[in-house]
Amino acid sequence: MRVLGVDPGLTRCGVGVVEGVAGRPLTMVAVGVVRTPPDADLGHRLVAIEQGVEEWLDLHRPEYVAVERVFSQHNVRTVMGTAQASAVAMLCAARRGIPVALHTPSEVKAAVTGSGRADKAQVGAMVTRLLRLDAPPRPADAADALALAICHIWRAPAQNRLQQAVALQAARASKGRSA
Repeated sequence: MRVLGVDPGLTRCGVGVVEGVAGRPLTMVAVGVVRTPPDADLGHRLVAIEQGVEEWLDLHRPEYVAVERVFSQHNVRTVMGTAQASAVAMLCAARRGIPVALHTPSEVKAAVTGSGRADKAQVGAMVTRLLRLDAPPRPADAADALALAICHIWRAPAQNRLQQAVALQAARASKGRSA
């Protein structure tokens, strides 16, 4: 499975591609950041993020895109920018028919470190260890993007089984009502 992780942000949008399957060693394919100038017009910044994400999709051909789920913060301006960058990444993937998964920050931290309250340094250290890197990816947005991809690879099989079970139960219930 090849996953593009996206840590959305207007100034720095972390992107990272990880390949592998749950239960086996994972491989980092690429990591980076799509940057936009803070003083640029919002529309131009969103276009730059779109172009950056499209380049990553073209170059790395992921099977899935994992995006950090935007959560409520005290700073509405920050959460709006993050939500807009997130929507751009989701749009780019959907346009190509690539499935998108949203993972909360605490879900990603728990998957990678064992604690949903881990700090950025702990996430970076575990990403480094799990992907057998020489040093933590910089900036932290890049490490967070890899963590998102790792989280998705590890959680997707269980999520798929759960979705199949729910669909099967719904089909059985529907069949029982029509009989």
